[in-house]
Amino acid sequence: MNNILLIIQREYLTRVKKKSFIVMTILGPVLIAAMYGIVIWSAMSSISQKSVQVLDESQLFVDKFPASETFIYEFISGDLDSAKTAFKGSGKDALVFIPKSILINPKDVKIFSEEGVPFDLQNGIENAIEREIESIKLTEAGITRRVLEDAKMNVESQTISLKDDSEEKSSAAAASIIGIASAFLIYISVFIYGAQVMRGVMEEKTSRIVEVIISSVRPFQLMIGKIVGIGLVGLTQFLLWIVLSFVIFNGGLYFMQDKVMDAAQTMSQSQMEQMSPEERQIVEEQIAGASATNGVSKALGALETLPVATIIICFIIYFLGGYLLYSALFGAVGSAVDSETDTQQFMFPITIPIIASIIFAQFVMKDPNGTLAFWTSMIPFTSPIIMMVRIPFGVPLWELALSISLLIAGFILTTWIAARIYRVGILMYGKKTSWKELAKWVFYKG
Repeated sequence: MNNILLIIQREYLTRVKKKSFIVMTILGPVLIAAMYGIVIWSAMSSISQKSVQVLDESQLFVDKFPASETFIYEFISGDLDSAKTAFKGSGKDALVFIPKSILINPKDVKIFSEEGVPFDLQNGIENAIEREIESIKLTEAGITRRVLEDAKMNVESQTISLKDDSEEKSSAAAASIIGIASAFLIYISVFIYGAQVMRGVMEEKTSRIVEVIISSVRPFQLMIGKIVGIGLVGLTQFLLWIVLSFVIFNGGLYFMQDKVMDAAQTMSQSQMEQMSPEERQIVEEQIAGASATNGVSKALGALETLPVATIIICFIIYFLGGYLLYSALFGAVGSAVDSETDTQQFMFPITIPIIASIIFAQFVMKDPNGTLAFWTSMIPFTSPIIMMVRIPFGVPLWELALSISLLIAGFILTTWIAARIYRVGILMYGKKTSWKELAKWVFYKG
């Protein structure tokens, strides 16, 4: 046992003290936050007013498109050919042609530009025309927009879970987001840190250092120590990432909230300016009625409906369980080959279950208590990902206990198999290994 603890300590401290670990642990969240911050800041700062010429043959829309922070419209007269000739070199962003048959066939609208027409420009012009057509048709039918808006109802339901004699609020959206995020983290960690185990074993084998090490410890102790040590490195990095991400998110929100609010206000004002007085009044009433509801408080309220403690505890259990199970197999592969190119034939069958579990997770989210969800959350090779998708929706305690027990049993079995391969393969050089050879090593006595 002391030998295993010494190996764990060595593997952990060696990797944690590396400059690459320190740099990536600190820079990882910073780089991601910086990337999103630059994208958001650039998008907000790049909003410019587009100048649009409008040739309206129908005369139904003349001076009906008010200027805004995003668009300024100039209505012109004449024929289309003359308008296109004058448009070239005018510096305008677009020329819009509205035919006489616009009410019969609204798809005859044409937008001309000296370069490609951006989607936002096309969408803004189409929306402006659509609003006016709707107003015209509503007026002809004797219906005001006020009547139409009053007929629309925004239904928001409350989801409640009935457990025993109690009622608990739930949030399907929050459960789905947290579930798939937790599953994806486990999926990524298995590949990243499992590959580190495989490369670590291969390096020690090819450098012949392992020959010196196993003179003092058993191959099984060396493999377990390496797996657990690297697993603790991964867990440490995840915890640091969570703390740093929380600090960066709150700091960024504090410094950018004024910019975000100004941009949102500018966008909402530009949209309001394109509306008729009646539409504007309706929207202002809706905003006033919804002002008491805050998006942040909604998000926090949704999180409060989740079993946060259970999710955190189970994430640690399934993170370690899934990592240990697959890392034992990765370590066995590393001991059986002499170079990374030789690992491909063995890696693919090992990674199929975890890749399949990500695919299954998409269906499990739609029916977290179905037959597929139950069985895939019991199979050790898929349970770390599938169970993390199910837990936010609520899983019976007996299913959790059974799944964790099977995962532990699966880890013990794969570790035994991996150890049998490891003890032979770690000292095998210069020989191409096959699946048949690996099977012989598992049952080799000696």
